[in-house]
Amino acid sequence: MSDLPHENDQPDPLEGFDELIEAETTRDPDLAVIEAGSRTLRTQGGQPYADVPARPEDPELDRALREVEAELATRWGETKLEPSIGRIAALLDVLGEPQRSYPSIHITGTNGKTSTARMIEALLGAFELRTGRYTSPHVQSITERISLDGAPVSAERFIETYQDIKPYIEMVDAQQEHRLSFFEVLTGMAYAAFADAPVDVAVVEVGMGGSWDATNVIDADVAVITPIDLDHTDRLGETTAEIAGEKSGIIKQGATVILAQQPVDAAQVLLKKAVEVDATVAREGLEFGVVAREVAIGGQLLTLRGLGGEYPEVYLPLHGAHQAHNAAVALAAVEAFFGVGAQRAEPLDIEVVRRAFAAVSSPGRMEVVRRSPTVVLDAAHNPAGAAATAEAVQEAFDFTRLIGVVGASGDKNVRGLLEAFEPIFAEVVVTQNSTARAMDADELAALAVEVFGEERVQVEPRLPDALEAAITLAEEEGEFAGGGVLVTGSVITVGEARLLLGKG
Repeated sequence: MSDLPHENDQPDPLEGFDELIEAETTRDPDLAVIEAGSRTLRTQGGQPYADVPARPEDPELDRALREVEAELATRWGETKLEPSIGRIAALLDVLGEPQRSYPSIHITGTNGKTSTARMIEALLGAFELRTGRYTSPHVQSITERISLDGAPVSAERFIETYQDIKPYIEMVDAQQEHRLSFFEVLTGMAYAAFADAPVDVAVVEVGMGGSWDATNVIDADVAVITPIDLDHTDRLGETTAEIAGEKSGIIKQGATVILAQQPVDAAQVLLKKAVEVDATVAREGLEFGVVAREVAIGGQLLTLRGLGGEYPEVYLPLHGAHQAHNAAVALAAVEAFFGVGAQRAEPLDIEVVRRAFAAVSSPGRMEVVRRSPTVVLDAAHNPAGAAATAEAVQEAFDFTRLIGVVGASGDKNVRGLLEAFEPIFAEVVVTQNSTARAMDADELAALAVEVFGEERVQVEPRLPDALEAAITLAEEEGEFAGGGVLVTGSVITVGEARLLLGKG
């Protein structure tokens, strides 16, 4: 890994961006017909993050938070869905439509949503706007899902918000065929908390899909679509085009759409929806993008092309090309929010942008939680995410022997995930997390043996045992030989490992 490079070491940013444009314009010519009907954005002419919160130290406060968590747990979980926004709309109606009291940036996609949301939040906060962020799932604490000013709400505020709207939740429950779900209640809490703060802007990540997601009761001025791939195919569709159809539901009349690079069939669907609702579109690789990037200590140094021009020497303390692309998307979203490329031509203040990105963190995403041997946590849970993580690990670390700890959910494409990691894992320890969704360790082991071979697979059903086994295997290389451990497969697995390894 290199030190932060000097300005004279930078490649020509315009040359790199021309290559991006050339690559992008070789796509399916049918897109030209769709794009001709939509307007595109072309320019004319930090906030510190709190770490993942631990349990409250006050026993009474911890007990009260556990009571709220227990009540929420009696509701439909996030994997049981009845596609409708009727219930959440009814709740927000009796709450006085709190989501209409502030502008919003709405984010959907398959991978990268939470990291992108955190970057957008950091940028907005650096420009002295009060922010609310709603993301899911959480890594360790349920309070992570609702953030104000870059930090998760306190346990006290979380409990108060729930108690404040609980009578209205019960009122709506009594009127509906199905009670409000876990995710719907949390969404209502987030929108109410943002209005109560009050925030200047809300950054909202969808839970699943878009059209019928509980978050989709906002009319966001900016809609962000991160890369779409195959995930939740039983609910969203079996092709990226079908999935894009669901996710396009967050694109509202007259909004600005920030599109990350997409499969051609997904891009066609998204651009068609933009045409239908007269939305303005900015596309990665055309209106904005990553011009240059190189590995730096603790992250990477970027030159980004935004809607308003070049942003050189932007340090991002996150690893991987995928995070660089997330940064480009986040920057374009914030530029669009401020009217760059539409109402104003000049770029955002470069020094503010640099400070914001330098302060970004994304717990559980290529996060180093231990040294000697190095233990990295990453919440990749589908093949596309795993492939991005595998590439990032090879780029950012010089492991001579990498041991995987994998605990996955049974409703995912686990074989595809394992296949993405096979080239980089010397051995894999399969395990399971504590949730009902977790794939049984023996079932996971059977798949792993087919992918890795029996001699490279070890089974440890308990996560603490799996971590100990993986660390022992990595230590066999010796203290200075470059052994490492990557814990992955599920946000839940990563969260539980994070606790066991002393984070939070």
